[in-house]
Amino acid sequence: MDLAALEKQLRTLQADAASRIAAVQTTPDLDELGSSLLGKRGAITEILRGIGALPADDRPKIGVVANEVRAAIDALVNTRRDALSAGELLARIERERVDATTPGPAPRVGSLHPIPETIAAIAEIMSSFGFVVAEGQEIEDDVTNFQLLNIPEDHPSRDLWDTLYLQEPGRLLRTHTSPGQIRTMKAGGPPIRVILPGRCFRYEAVDASHGFEFHQVEGLLVDRGATLADLKGILDELAKGLFGAAARTRFRPGYYPFTEPSVAVDVSWPGSKDGWMTILGAGMVHPVVLENGGIDPETHQGFAFGLGVERIAMLRHDIPDLRTFLENDLRFLAGFR
Repeated sequence: MDLAALEKQLRTLQADAASRIAAVQTTPDLDELGSSLLGKRGAITEILRGIGALPADDRPKIGVVANEVRAAIDALVNTRRDALSAGELLARIERERVDATTPGPAPRVGSLHPIPETIAAIAEIMSSFGFVVAEGQEIEDDVTNFQLLNIPEDHPSRDLWDTLYLQEPGRLLRTHTSPGQIRTMKAGGPPIRVILPGRCFRYEAVDASHGFEFHQVEGLLVDRGATLADLKGILDELAKGLFGAAARTRFRPGYYPFTEPSVAVDVSWPGSKDGWMTILGAGMVHPVVLENGGIDPETHQGFAFGLGVERIAMLRHDIPDLRTFLENDLRFLAGFR
């Protein structure tokens, strides 16, 4: 192997590399080709293994030629890489082009659970009469839950409430939202116009119409000259707001220890399947309850009402089973979008 033969191999390699590099169509293929030509085990390295057979004076000369060939091939590779990269970028831009005018996927729209939806509907109607929303407390004491509402320890009406008592003596889970009447009256004097929505608890067997956990909305108005006629007018408008303008109300005598006189309120509306339906109890606040709330019954009167939220929701949406409210079934909730 002489100098001329090695130089010829290198020049031939350069010419061959130029045509091969020009024919490459992808960057990965170009990288692979460049490594096979210029790498530690590439074609140039293989040719230069014969340099040991050359005279000492010819070795630097072939080294110069090898560097020229290496530089030329490296330049060709870089030029081709730039061209391929530009083309691939344009192809990717075209492939991933986004039409900003194309409608996107429709967002998943949720809805309120029918319980808070019903409470919100009641609050909106009552706000037109000046009522504001207040909060009671779910853990109550026996005095506020019963005794201050004119329900002493030996009162037979306590049999109506299957109470869940706590370990702490005298503490319980409220059985109704009516204790909020006492706390509201003690918190500030009249005039008072509030509704108190919230959860209540009773030790009851669960079935289609009963639950150990349920929701009520308590209403309370205390002012000078409040009358039963005012109560009837407001409740009639509440029924129309919930069940439609054609809804009718019927008031029957009732009994509740914390109101006197007391009434049960029925409602009927076009399309209702069961005729008259009882939706709430109400009445004029008992003078004893006013006194227990720190209000003089000689100067102020008041009325109160309480309704079951689940019952209202079941009637409005034709829901047959109260238990579905607590099952966390998305199929059920989807029906209220």
